[in-house]
Amino acid sequence: MSNKGRRDFLLQIGGLAGGTAVRPERRGNPRAANALLLRQIAAVLQRQRPPEATTTNGDEQLYPNQIATATKGLLHSQLGEVQMPAYQSLLKAINSQKHSDAENIIIGYGRKLVDLEAGFAYDLEGGDSHTFTSLPPPTFASAQTAAEMVELYWQAAARDVPFAQWSADSTINAAAAEINTLSAYQGPRDASGSVTAANVFRGTAPGCTVGPYISQYLLQTIPFGSTLQEQMYRTGMPGLDYLTTYSEWLFLQSGLPPYLTEEFDPTFRYIHTARNLAQFVHYDYLFQAFLQAALVLSADYPETLQTPNVSQLSHTNPYKTSNVQTPYVSFGPALFQSWLGRVSTLALRTVWHDKWAVHRRLRPELYGGRVYNTLRGAASYPIHPIVLNSKALQTVVSSTGGLLPQAYVEGCPLHPSYPAGHAVVAGACATLLKALFEETDTVNGAVAPSADGLSLIPYTDTALTIGGELNKLAFNVPMARNWAGIHWRSDTDMSHVIGEQVTICFLQDQVNCLTEPFPGFSFTRFDGTPVSIVPGGGAYTGLSNLTPGY
Repeated sequence: MSNKGRRDFLLQIGGLAGGTAVRPERRGNPRAANALLLRQIAAVLQRQRPPEATTTNGDEQLYPNQIATATKGLLHSQLGEVQMPAYQSLLKAINSQKHSDAENIIIGYGRKLVDLEAGFAYDLEGGDSHTFTSLPPPTFASAQTAAEMVELYWQAAARDVPFAQWSADSTINAAAAEINTLSAYQGPRDASGSVTAANVFRGTAPGCTVGPYISQYLLQTIPFGSTLQEQMYRTGMPGLDYLTTYSEWLFLQSGLPPYLTEEFDPTFRYIHTARNLAQFVHYDYLFQAFLQAALVLSADYPETLQTPNVSQLSHTNPYKTSNVQTPYVSFGPALFQSWLGRVSTLALRTVWHDKWAVHRRLRPELYGGRVYNTLRGAASYPIHPIVLNSKALQTVVSSTGGLLPQAYVEGCPLHPSYPAGHAVVAGACATLLKALFEETDTVNGAVAPSADGLSLIPYTDTALTIGGELNKLAFNVPMARNWAGIHWRSDTDMSHVIGEQVTICFLQDQVNCLTEPFPGFSFTRFDGTPVSIVPGGGAYTGLSNLTPGY
């Protein structure tokens, strides 16, 4: 569409801005007026989103002693139950949204709460953080929470099993056999409805159960600036877990820093065990894995590190067929890299609000303490029989008394579990990359880690797609936090949906800002539903709804 047609389109929908739009011909700078109009239109369209539904799971009201609520970092009793004046000071700060009240929260003995005010900030692009709904998490006493805890106990037992040996490993097969009996389990099952060594601990999105457990974008060489970076990482010492005694567990609940020293494997390795994977997300910056994926997808090494590889760009990218231009700032590497950081911040603000102001869900670490005190008769908590009667619990009870062994020396962070920060960023960033690259294309040079993590082995058993490996990456990153013992499966599942929607809203703002002939962004959700975001419109299901650019 011509510039005049584009201007007329903007003026037509500018009426949504309540009559405040400025006609370009009435000002000396038409571009400035158009820029103002675009911002007004985007803001008004996002304003039409309904406010967030703030329904909780009811645990906070059901248990006055807050046994099912995230309280780490506040003062606690010898049972690991929060002292109520401290908890009331937290609620006061959340309800008032005042920095002065936040600074007067009664914390424990050293470690600080993680940024509870972040969820009250505003953003100038995408949907407002308070308009993305997170459904209530499973309740403390539910069968679903119990099934997730059984999975977590098994994951703790299987941290050091090489992925290459999963199919024959007795622990992995025992885990699959028990999880298979749990009707409340929300993970993947095969065509016959079974959980097996081939799909246990995996995600449900397309591609997550295909090929190696680890995404190609956590294995393949990264063209990083002027060097090539092999993905070999520092990892924790095999067999070394933390918070395995009640004294250590209780010590950390009131915010004391860990008194043990973290130990590392002296040899850097490819991610070949779950402990490796957990350690990767212990020290990453939140969109690191997705920036690395973007670098792998857009590089054209060894011909030149400066020329993007257009072959893997989305079919809607106008530079994919250009004979004159290569993409860079528009539809190219500079844009990809910038947008990953931007959607990450938007996504994090959304879940930080829901973490602190709505759900305040306890971490598995705290649930393990409740199991411990129930088993020793020190308290009577409503632990579901699925947990108490599980083989998974028996794998740890002799060494921890029911505590969930942690992979991190400090245990879980000092903020609530649900929704999850790594998971919402993963959902947002994977969605963005699926919109920018061709999902259905086959991954080149597929590999799998060796059993010792010292080498990569070519993988040729099945074809792997870009979209499937991005979905897998979106699951690997937050599930790594589960492998560490600090998150629930339902944290990941809900957060993926939120992150996905955050990016959709972001792309709705961006799609009208581009001047190239562009039909829009098209990709598939984690549930397999196709989405199109078109100039002049919003998010539509079905590729047939694509409309011409303007």
